[in-house]
Parts: sequence; C-alpha cells; structure tokens
Amino acid sequence: MSSIILLFLCLIVGVLLRRVPAFPSTSPVVLNQFIIHISLPALALYAIPEVELDSTVLLPVGVAWICFAAAAVFFYTLGRIYGWSKKLVGCLILTAGLGNTSFVGFPIIEALYGQQGLQTAILVDLPGTFVVVSTLGIALAAYFSKGQPDLKAIGLKILTFPPFLVFVVAFAMNVANLHFSEDLKDVFNRLGSTVTPLALVSVGMQLRIERKSKHWRFLFLGLAFQLILAPLLIYVLYVLVLGARGPVVQVSILEAGMAPMITASIVAISYGLKPRLASMMVGFGIPLSFLTLAVWYLLVQGL
Repeated sequence: MSSIILLFLCLIVGVLLRRVPAFPSTSPVVLNQFIIHISLPALALYAIPEVELDSTVLLPVGVAWICFAAAAVFFYTLGRIYGWSKKLVGCLILTAGLGNTSFVGFPIIEALYGQQGLQTAILVDLPGTFVVVSTLGIALAAYFSKGQPDLKAIGLKILTFPPFLVFVVAFAMNVANLHFSEDLKDVFNRLGSTVTPLALVSVGMQLRIERKSKHWRFLFLGLAFQLILAPLLIYVLYVLVLGARGPVVQVSILEAGMAPMITASIVAISYGLKPRLASMMVGFGIPLSFLTLAVWYLLVQGL
C-alpha cells in the first residue's frame, strides 16, 4: 500500500512544485537527466546480475517485446491513415507500447501473487521492458524526433544511452556468474529507488489539465491500447494460441495491462515527442489502471 501512496503523493508534489519559484521551469529536465544517468543504471546494476536465466523466462520476457511491436504497427498504421505527425506517432508508440511493469507493477503483483509472482514480474521488467526502452525505445525516439532515418546516429544514441551501457555490463556479469558485494548492492538499490519519486515528480510538474487540449482523443486512444488491447493481445497469444496456463501467464497478462511506463514517458519528453501528451499518459494512466487491472485480475483467475 505504501508504494501506491508514493505514486499519487509524488504526482501531487510535482503539480504543487510548479507554483514554487525556487523550482524553475527547467526542473523536470534536470530530474529526467538524473534518472537516465544515475538512477536507472544503478537499478540495472542492482537487479540484473541476480536474475536467473532459463527457459521459464521466455513468456514473461516476451510481453514487452510483443506489446511494443504491436503498438508500433498499430499507431504507425493509424498515423499513415490519418496523417498524424511523426512526433505524435512516436509519443504514442513509446507511452502506450511499454507498461509500468516495475514501479506500478511490482507492488501490485506482489500483493496479488506474493514473492513467486514478483519473480515473474521482474522477468517481465528487466530483460523485457527495461531492455526494450533502452534499445528499440531510444532508436524509435531518435528516428521520430528527427523525422528521417539515420542509422548511424540512431545506433550512436543507443550505444551512448547510459542505462543500455550499464545493462550490457550487468548482463555480462550475470552470464559470468559475477556478483557485487552486499554493500555495493545496497548502494545501487538506494540509488535505483530514486527512479519512482523523481520521475513522478517530474511528470507532475509537466502535467496540465487543459479542457480544450487537442491531446484528449490521443490520450484516450493511447490508454485504450495500453490498458485494454495490450493485455488482450497477450491473453490471445499465450492462452488461446499457445495454450499456456498458470500464475506465470496470469502475471504476464496483468503486467501487459499496467499503466504507461514512466521511463518511456521521460524518453519521449527528452526527445521532444509531444511532452504534454507523454505526461498525460502517465498522470491519467496510473489511477485509471487500478480500475482496469481489477477487471483483468478477475478475468484471469480461472487460467
């Protein structure tokens, strides 16, 4: 429950800080850069060397890759049909194609399925969502922000994205069965734990409710994909096509329906991909997701 309270409290704090003169309009940019260069790399160093890699990871790991690919096809197709700008398409793919599988997902899954469910959620997040945003997410953001393909520049963006560089190191440590000392892991854990409060404060500082905003219909469409269509897709593929059953599948479906990923929103904002819409996706998506997740939880209990 404390994690849920933290989510809403930090969003509210961010909204209130907009009225404090000591926090200039560029404060969200500074917070986002700290998250990208410090918090996320620390989280990777803390968690990834400890993940157990075997055949059981395929279903949960596949969630993020499948949902992101589906979002890319879905929104790119709609963008071509309706003549949307590339920045709008890029924003929707990033924020609707990647769920908040950790900061919202972890406490919810642990409350519903216990420690075993949390282990599955970690597999959805680290080798899945985290790697997708660090590679395909950055590539997509670089492409849609410039409006033209530049493979060399996109490759450079990925290779110089701090969380990705650290992920490569952490994954190599996992394969080599190397581990940090308990003291260092504690340091990385504390630094990594700053992602949620800082990111949500940043989102809150940029969240503005504008009744006449042109973003409302895109917000509705993005959240409909993330909260309804994405988990429905995983249900169809895993349950109806593959015939999979059990807690791993249940957790995978719920994780697919989590609120939009905070980090993906930050990447979209950093690359100028409709920053206000990206903030709205997180700000409105988090509270709304509690309602849709309750429905999905009831639906998957028979699996």
